[in-house]
This record gives sequence, C-alpha cells and structure tokens, in this order.
Amino acid sequence: MDHNIRPMEQKDLDKVRHWRNHPEIRKYMFSKNEILPEEHQKWFERTTQSKLKTLLIYTHRNQPMGFVQFSSNKSKNSFADWGFYTAPLAPKGTGTKMATLALDFAFEQLKAHKVFGEVLDYNTGSIKFHLKIGFIQEGVLRDHHYDENGYSSVYCFGLMHHEWLKKRNELPKHQ
Repeated sequence: MDHNIRPMEQKDLDKVRHWRNHPEIRKYMFSKNEILPEEHQKWFERTTQSKLKTLLIYTHRNQPMGFVQFSSNKSKNSFADWGFYTAPLAPKGTGTKMATLALDFAFEQLKAHKVFGEVLDYNTGSIKFHLKIGFIQEGVLRDHHYDENGYSSVYCFGLMHHEWLKKRNELPKHQ
C-alpha cells in the first residue's frame, strides 16, 4: 500500500522534531519554542505511556511524510482532539491523504464519536483545510491565545463520525 498510517516509534523522533522545529510549522503552533532533543524524548516517553494519547506517522511509499496526534477524553474515547503537520516539503495533497487515514483511524480504531481541533486565527491554510475535509466551525475563542505577536483568536472545529462517513467519499482516493 502506497499510503499508510502507523504508530510513531522511537526511530521517528528526530524527523518529527525536525518537522516541528521548522519555521513554517512552528509559527502556527500554540507553543513556538524550538524543541530540544532531550525535551522531545521526554515528551515521547510521557505521551506513549498515556492510554489517552495516540501518536501516528503518515507514510507514502514507506517514507514518513506527516505526524498526527489524538488526545482522547476519558469517556470511552468518544471525543478526540487532534493535531497534525506534514513534512515541510511534502507534495501537494499530502495533508488530505494523511487526514483521511487519520480520521478513519480515529473513528474506527479509537471509536471516536467526534474529532475536534483548534486553529490559531492567522493559520488560514489550516482553517480552510479543516473546512475542506468536512469539519464544522463550532466557535471562536476571541483573543484566547497570547504570544510574541500579541493576542490571537482560536477557531474551534468539530467533525462527527456520521459527517465523516458522508464527506469521506467526496475526497480524493489514495493512489
């Protein structure tokens, strides 16, 4: 299979940290600090021990091309918060292919009823992306986040399982 999603492993740490620290990715994160190797290792160990967190790597022809994290709530994984990014030089369309596999995973494996995400207001690409793949904008937390650029609003998006089942067939198929 050309496109796959698999659990993140120790061998992925350097690559994922490199992606996360890339200026084009980091500028859209809630925490913009550059991640050090030791810090990243501790995060990985802590996160992989949690039953409420799932770390995934998207691959294309066995080459890692993206990262997805789901954080589930305690009520039988009925809700999952997600965060993701593709490799900085990933080809156009990578995000949609990765999201399709990741959302299938969330709804089928994690048994999520709903996936939700938060996007900073100046990340217009991610806002458009969420809408494109079927998420509904559920709200805006005005001036909710503060960083070196000042206050930013946070857009809240949600996608329920039954909505995904309808939207999924409209998206490009995996090649």
